[in-house]
Amino acid sequence: MRKELFDKLAVLAKPAPLAAVLTMSLTSFQATADEIVARMSGHWSPTHQSSIHAQMFADEVTKRSNGRLKIEYYPSKQLFGIREVLGAITSGAVELGGVVGVVSFPPINKNFNVASYPGLFSSYEQQRGFFLESSKGQEIWNDITQKSNSQLIMYNPVGPVMTFSSARELTSIDVMKGLKARRLLKSELPMWKALEANAVSLPTGEVYTSLQTGMIDTINSPPGSIEAYSWWEFLSYGQKPYQYFADAYIMANKDWMKSLPDDLQHLVLTVGAEVGQISTDTILGAGEDTLKKFVDRGGVVTELSGAEKTKFDKLMQDKVMPAMADMFDKDTLSEAQLYASK
Repeated sequence: MRKELFDKLAVLAKPAPLAAVLTMSLTSFQATADEIVARMSGHWSPTHQSSIHAQMFADEVTKRSNGRLKIEYYPSKQLFGIREVLGAITSGAVELGGVVGVVSFPPINKNFNVASYPGLFSSYEQQRGFFLESSKGQEIWNDITQKSNSQLIMYNPVGPVMTFSSARELTSIDVMKGLKARRLLKSELPMWKALEANAVSLPTGEVYTSLQTGMIDTINSPPGSIEAYSWWEFLSYGQKPYQYFADAYIMANKDWMKSLPDDLQHLVLTVGAEVGQISTDTILGAGEDTLKKFVDRGGVVTELSGAEKTKFDKLMQDKVMPAMADMFDKDTLSEAQLYASK
């Protein structure tokens, strides 16, 4: 009996045949090889609406692909900041990233600056339509995506832009004189100059500390950002009208997209369209909700009207818009104005 037991144990302890080992190893490798992992960079904080929808997109692609394509989202510029992310997508340092158009696209094609022209477009749909449907808009968009080796996956807007300050109530354009304003875009400079404010160029990650130390006291921002980045700890006053519709996108490295199996390419674009629509449908309401919270915290929002709105419009028309003339070609502005008037 004892001998039989030892014989059985000896059989169990024998090394598995090489073919069996290779089969198990190959199966394990195949399971690993079948899973595609892609990194997506975002500069937004996790509570920002654009970050919430970026995470939703990543989770939904991973879920619907049954894990074949796993998208890992890294918010709060863990990988790249707002000014570096498109270059990272172009080089393949990341497969996908959240790109703010008015920040990343003008260095490639200056004519994209038309998107930040005050009061030109009345909605996200109209602005996107210009780049999708008009001959000039298509020319600009195709040039940008070709040079950056990128592909649009999803619209992910950051919200319409207005002015906020910690210095004083923004009851008119005259009170802007002498304010210390943050500038993110080159296209913002003409407005700050016309208002006789002092502009300081700062990336998003430095705004909180700069407000805290008094280096700046005024910013142009979508309402959602003042909540997501806690800037409203220092900002007490807001001024409408909204100046332009700041759009953002989930962009992918074009070569990486082409490398995916056809069904996964289709899935990525399908989920991008669905979540992008949700993001677009909710961004305006989310901004207004933030403004309500801002007021509840003691903030004051002034919407220019009557004579003050007339003064604002005249300043834009007489000083700001002419100063922006060299930021895009004349035919770009005229075609955009024609498209927007339809």
